[in-house]
Amino acid sequence: MDFALFCTRVDILLLLLISLCSPCKFIQSPMDFGPLNFHQTTNTSSLDFGRIVFDSPSAVLRPRSPKEISLLLRSLSASSSFDKVTVAARGVGHSIHGQAQALDGIVIEMDSLPSAISIHRGGESGSSYADVSGGALWIELLRESLKFGLAPRSWTDYLYLSVGGTLSNGGISGQTFKHGPQISNVLQLDVVTGDGEQVTCSSTESSELFFAALGGLGQFGIITRARILLQDAPQRVKWVRAFYDDFETFTEDQELLVSKPDAVDYVEGFIVLDEHSLHSSSVAFPSHLRFTPEFHSKGSYRVYYCIEFAIHDYQVESTDVEQVETQLLRKMSHIPSHFYSVEVSYFDFLNRVRMEETMLRSRALWEVPHPWLNMFVPKSGIGEFKDLLLDNISPIVFEGLVLIYPLLREVGREQLGCAAGRRRQSGGAGDVHRRSAPVSQPGHLRSPVPARPPPPPPSRGAGRHGPPHRSEAVPGASPLPGPLAGSLRPALGPVCGPQGTVRPPQHPRPRPRHISPDICLFLMSLLQ
Repeated sequence: MDFALFCTRVDILLLLLISLCSPCKFIQSPMDFGPLNFHQTTNTSSLDFGRIVFDSPSAVLRPRSPKEISLLLRSLSASSSFDKVTVAARGVGHSIHGQAQALDGIVIEMDSLPSAISIHRGGESGSSYADVSGGALWIELLRESLKFGLAPRSWTDYLYLSVGGTLSNGGISGQTFKHGPQISNVLQLDVVTGDGEQVTCSSTESSELFFAALGGLGQFGIITRARILLQDAPQRVKWVRAFYDDFETFTEDQELLVSKPDAVDYVEGFIVLDEHSLHSSSVAFPSHLRFTPEFHSKGSYRVYYCIEFAIHDYQVESTDVEQVETQLLRKMSHIPSHFYSVEVSYFDFLNRVRMEETMLRSRALWEVPHPWLNMFVPKSGIGEFKDLLLDNISPIVFEGLVLIYPLLREVGREQLGCAAGRRRQSGGAGDVHRRSAPVSQPGHLRSPVPARPPPPPPSRGAGRHGPPHRSEAVPGASPLPGPLAGSLRPALGPVCGPQGTVRPPQHPRPRPRHISPDICLFLMSLLQ
């Protein structure tokens, strides 16, 4: 063993031993331990977008290379004396409930890694792709890939998220019905496993780890590089909004649009609760809306609905975007005359939430608690769920965003992977889920001993009444509740501690009726 590496391991072990023996945090000031420079804390290590949980770590590592992450995890896994030390990788902290925090543990801040992006244009038989470091942001990848006339196929609504972060969750947006989530558009990964091994994996090489890490909620390794599939980027986008006063008609038209992936490239939708809801959801839409709904009519309260879809315009003679739009609108049943269409650049369309962020920051509503509710809802129950939702929220006491949009059954059952909470019944041949496991918080690394990735189970409600529906946690990011992280872990061996030492879940998220009016953003989506 290299002498410098041996000395570094000894320093780390001594550091952690002090932490376990001391009643206070084990690093009182920034110190250097060989090549690893630990910090006591940073401004972001106990903070996330949710601003509900504020767990302070005992140490923060800001790695300069994946090798430093490997060294830390190898040192931790080398001794059973440090079973209770938890490690969490943090991208930009867009989780909701402390998933990227590590109470009295170690947070690895991935934004310190060099933001390396390399674009490769495929030939006649090859695919174009980008090699991107795990700490790079999707907005950075968009800017760089557009220089080559290329772009990723699947996005999140909000682009200021790390590549490694969304790939550890799922990455769902309005393109998912067509291209699948972001984790379905990855060709290769570099992953640092729980025992510190640096592994390059793909669907054909170390495939068990590849499929476990994608959507694995950080439980199987830390993604340090991803090879993202690219496609030709359109020049412009036709961006359309259509309004409805009937929920069933609204969902039927959404289903119509996602059934035409050759014509439509993006589909979402939202509930219009009141005038404020209409205005706040239209900040980025560059067209004046002449929609003036009557929210109070004959003593009763009414809500409205809006479908948002987009058509890519490659500005080639063989494609008539205006004609495609006209044909679609003829088949839709929106409120007469209340559809609005604009043409914007591809970049501006993808980066539309940034304008909404700017507006919220101007109102001091960005850096506030964001208790989001996220879920799949079966098609057979979406109407009942909508009624239950509206019984529990009101524009009088609720100021937030409610997105509802469809995903296809094939996407939910075959492509979402761990992020959709794949579970299997125990006892089947080749079944690796034979026993229960305690709940863990996403982001706390466990040791992968990769097994065959489990196939998707029969989805609840996925018979003739349709499959489950999906919602995202934040605009783009999709951190899921801890129980989903436990669905694959029973087959895996511990590295930083026995499974029983994993930090239990925090206090439950508040129900919608308990949410203050000016602190909540609320996002749901429908899987069709």
